[in-house]
Amino acid sequence: MHGPVSAAWSLVALCAATGAYCLLRMRSAVEEQRRSAGGEALMGFGMAAMAVPAAAFTPPGWAWPVYAAVFGLAALRALWAARRDRHHLHHLVGAGAMVYMAAAMAVAPPAHSMEGMSMEGMHGGTGVPAVTGALLLYFTGYVLLSGARLVPAAVAVGGPPPPARWGDRPELARACRLSMAIGMVAMLVTM
Repeated sequence: MHGPVSAAWSLVALCAATGAYCLLRMRSAVEEQRRSAGGEALMGFGMAAMAVPAAAFTPPGWAWPVYAAVFGLAALRALWAARRDRHHLHHLVGAGAMVYMAAAMAVAPPAHSMEGMSMEGMHGGTGVPAVTGALLLYFTGYVLLSGARLVPAAVAVGGPPPPARWGDRPELARACRLSMAIGMVAMLVTM
């Protein structure tokens, strides 16, 4: 993913911070938090690595197939986990999107820099590919639905207090997933 340098560094920071929080969630006392946190940490750090501006670091050609393989394995793990919890289907789509973006970067010309290029110039004048469009629709819808779920509802008087540990707070886990989905939209748009 390449684009304006300041936006790319902001995306790197957002994704790295999200990955770090997901690592904290792996220590949660809530089993479901621990189950999904590892894959989400991998996704956050992987997105951060992919978002580094080409002006700062251009990965060697072999890195993109390695990214595709790592996220391909993550997709298989998410597919296996989806048997017991359908939330992992979102992880499957996210890992699939990472495989798609890594594969696209692997076949891009080596001296290829997307900075300052239009989407039309990127795709040979054919417009946005169908897979990119479908992923953009999915992640945009996910962002809108997740954002709506984060809007606080009226809290009942005397309701249960929020968990004391940061890794056990479900609203922070939803915010983490929301920020990764926003990052995915940004990466897909600039692809």
